[in-house]
Amino acid sequence: MNLKKVSPRFFISDQLSVTDIGIAAAQGIRTIVNNRPDGEEQTQPTTSELREAAESLGLGFVDLPIKPGKITDEHIEKFEALSRDTPAPMLSFCRSGARAMSLWALAEARTLNVDAVLATAEEAGHDLESLRDRLVARAAAGVSVPTAAAEPTRAKSYDVVVVGGGTGGISTAMGLLKRRSNLDILIVEPRDAHYYQPGWTLVGGGVFDRAKTQRKMADVMPDGVDWKRAAVAEFEPERNSVILEDGERIQYRALVTATGIKLDWDAIDGLRETLGKNGVTSNYLYDMAPYTWQLVQDLRKGRALFTQPPMPIKCAGAPQKAMYLSCDHWLSMGRLKDIDVEFHNAGGVLFGVADYVPALMNYVEKYDAKLCLNENLVAVDGPAKKAWFDRTNEDGSKERIESEFDMMHVCPVQTAPDVIRNSDLANDGGWVDVSAETLQHTRYGNIFAVGDVASAPNAKTAAAIRKQAPVVADNVIGVLDGMAPHAVYDGYGSCPLTVERGRIVLAEFGYGGKHLPTFPQWIINSFEPSRLAWLLKEKMLPAIYWDLLLKGREWLVDVERLPQVPAAHEASPAYETATK
Repeated sequence: MNLKKVSPRFFISDQLSVTDIGIAAAQGIRTIVNNRPDGEEQTQPTTSELREAAESLGLGFVDLPIKPGKITDEHIEKFEALSRDTPAPMLSFCRSGARAMSLWALAEARTLNVDAVLATAEEAGHDLESLRDRLVARAAAGVSVPTAAAEPTRAKSYDVVVVGGGTGGISTAMGLLKRRSNLDILIVEPRDAHYYQPGWTLVGGGVFDRAKTQRKMADVMPDGVDWKRAAVAEFEPERNSVILEDGERIQYRALVTATGIKLDWDAIDGLRETLGKNGVTSNYLYDMAPYTWQLVQDLRKGRALFTQPPMPIKCAGAPQKAMYLSCDHWLSMGRLKDIDVEFHNAGGVLFGVADYVPALMNYVEKYDAKLCLNENLVAVDGPAKKAWFDRTNEDGSKERIESEFDMMHVCPVQTAPDVIRNSDLANDGGWVDVSAETLQHTRYGNIFAVGDVASAPNAKTAAAIRKQAPVVADNVIGVLDGMAPHAVYDGYGSCPLTVERGRIVLAEFGYGGKHLPTFPQWIINSFEPSRLAWLLKEKMLPAIYWDLLLKGREWLVDVERLPQVPAAHEASPAYETATK
């Protein structure tokens, strides 16, 4: 909780947790106002959970949800009534505090000097200059102005706007600066922490310390770029602009979408309510990976379930890696004989690239794990320790089966983020609709996607970005110069399949399952478990991630580049190849 005092009667904060409610109460807050709709983020507490926590402490709780960038006159009127009628001090919160701050400013503009309102907001960490016209109109009228006035009339412009400060966004921005240091670049990212997510599997296996997989976002932001700590509320590709959650419009010459993927915990009935307790865990969350290791250490006997939903998911090998590391520990402790292990995969194969399956099956047999293909987790009852799966039979019929468990590791259903799925950038599946080769949008030539949110049919792994970021950086520069994209992505992805502590099957492949090894087979045999691959994963990859990938150092990257031609040269075979 980042609590900011705006006035003696009003405070704002970013997203509250249940624990933060108690802290707020201890600091004298009497009313909590929620300005954030449920389901905006995968780890966001629900309104009902926060309300229950507030009311248990005798606090008032008001739900006044606002979609990013969509503060209406009705919202302002309700807030003004709350300010009059509810016990103070009052604390309003949203994702970053921007909506709460904007709402206060719009309400106070009728009675306070506009410059004073903006200065107060700036002291609280929020630049609301984009709202000046609406604030001035409210101050002059003394009453609410039409909702249409919420649309900002002033917009700052950048050469490149990068939406997302994860692996794809940071590495692409660095690649752009390496190629052209004078570019004016903005990264839009609401989070204040950056994570090395590939390390969470090893946290869940008792190998990594969770704290080493996290750094401050400010520490990984490239020098020479602007960082807007906010979320995008809307894309306007026809106007070359994005609208932020506080209503500010940002214009661009080129846009890179790197929003990542949404973990949809609510797609499985009962999962959110039981996650992190009752023996239900997931290495897909920073906060949850240590709980996985705790469960593995504590389990002496019973049934352990490991699940994988329908594709696409990020790091398709992660669900089974959790199983292998758990089984390896139980085997070393002499407990595996008393534990029934089941791997429930919604798909019909253990791994999507057939060349790696024989080595993996050896470990499935070694650990005596039951392989349950075509079984998709649909519901969980944590207190009852029961899970339900929809099984697809050979004839296409479906049946629901029930399984009891003592421990269950869940991989959640995954989709594109809502802001992408609901935008003009999305294809029918919700992903940013791009060319699989150039990663350029199929309809908007100055827009590109990098990482998990792209529609390209590659494996969604962090390693894919090692090849994607240089391609996007090259092609963005080309578009800015009036040229056609000429760098081509080959679909590279990598999945270090941790089959036991100390050995890894290093799967590296591209489009169509083509084998794309980084190292010669005599150094690392990709089709067999390797100790050298484990050394690479445990000792070298974290440093490669933090010090090479995020710094724009394109280590062992050989990108195919076609002859570059002007974008208007429609007859060129090279142009047609690069943009198909």
